[in-house]
Amino acid sequence: MEYNIYCDESCHLENDNINVMVFGAVWCAKEKKRKISNRIREIKFEFGFPSTFEIKWNKVSPSKKDFYLRLIDYFFDDDDIHFRALIVPDKALLNHTLYNQSYDDFFYKTYFGLLKVILTPSNSYNIYIDIKDTCSQRKVEKLSKILRINHYDFDKNIIKRVQQIRSQEGELMPLADLISGALGYHCRGLQSNLAKLEVIKRIQHRTGYSLNYSTLLREDKLNLFFWKSK
Repeated sequence: MEYNIYCDESCHLENDNINVMVFGAVWCAKEKKRKISNRIREIKFEFGFPSTFEIKWNKVSPSKKDFYLRLIDYFFDDDDIHFRALIVPDKALLNHTLYNQSYDDFFYKTYFGLLKVILTPSNSYNIYIDIKDTCSQRKVEKLSKILRINHYDFDKNIIKRVQQIRSQEGELMPLADLISGALGYHCRGLQSNLAKLEVIKRIQHRTGYSLNYSTLLREDKLNLFFWKSK
């Protein structure tokens, strides 16, 4: 099978004064991408939004709450879509000097930790990463190299491509932003936006998880891993 993986980072900057960092990935079989994208556009139309309306966690508000709740329900109702997140609960606990690494080194290690559970040698993958800054292309090239070396994928049979895209270029990247944003908001203990809290409660209800702990490794729908310092 060939799969597409759409990756998003939330609060990933080293000195942004936010303690929680979330790396999230939505994935589906490549052949299912069109069906999923069309269904998300249909949901937009149901709520009066144009197909170009960008789904973003930062846009969750009382007036759009029902739309975002519907998107969450669609994610859980469609067995073809999956999500995994790696959460760093407190960046202040990172000690790069102790492990002889830079913040960038930790960034790549975290991405590898996110993706290694998704990747299997019997399948092939196209990995798409949201463009964040002017250094994104360099990061993509290095991540490609790290993933292929770790999977002995020198012929590029497993990891076919690692590529930057803008979130508005598709429907699945914004879905990764939405769920990652919900996890980050919850883990930071924020309470000010009632619509966002409703979205988080819907995720908790649909999963039966508190969203405070790692799930079992084999959890296939909403897979969570909370990184802990040693």
